Amino acid sequence: MSGSDAVAPLAARPEVAGETESRLAFTPAAIELIERLWEMHGPLMFHQSGGCCDGSAPMCYPLGEFRTGGQDVLLGTLELPSLGESGSAPGRAGALREIGFWMSREQFGVWAHTHLTVDAVAGRGSGFSLEAPEGLRFLIRSRLL
Repeated sequence: MSGSDAVAPLAARPEVAGETESRLAFTPAAIELIERLWEMHGPLMFHQSGGCCDGSAPMCYPLGEFRTGGQDVLLGTLELPSLGESGSAPGRAGALREIGFWMSREQFGVWAHTHLTVDAVAGRGSGFSLEAPEGLRFLIRSRLL
């Protein structure tokens, strides 16, 4: 997997009130890792860490494992293709698969004019994030809007 894939990143559905353009995308490498994690763990969610022990890494959790609240902003929602009838991943075949990407309101204020692209690269992920044992880690690539 590499962030230099020739295929364009997949834009997430914008979720910030008043926004119509996505400020969040996922590379093919990130999508491949997400698919693998979904198959192992079922529905997922992301929360963008604002620092502390994990730096500023996008953290992937089983849906509902990380509690969000009024201090968090839903930046975007990644829509994955539904599973076919023969899909082996947890969840109903044909069910819509959506993954919310959250960040703290404080972090959102700092990155308010930034487009984020979630990538997957070789390396060890955070001990708290689902990709940690996979030999890959999620990484944010950013650019000003």
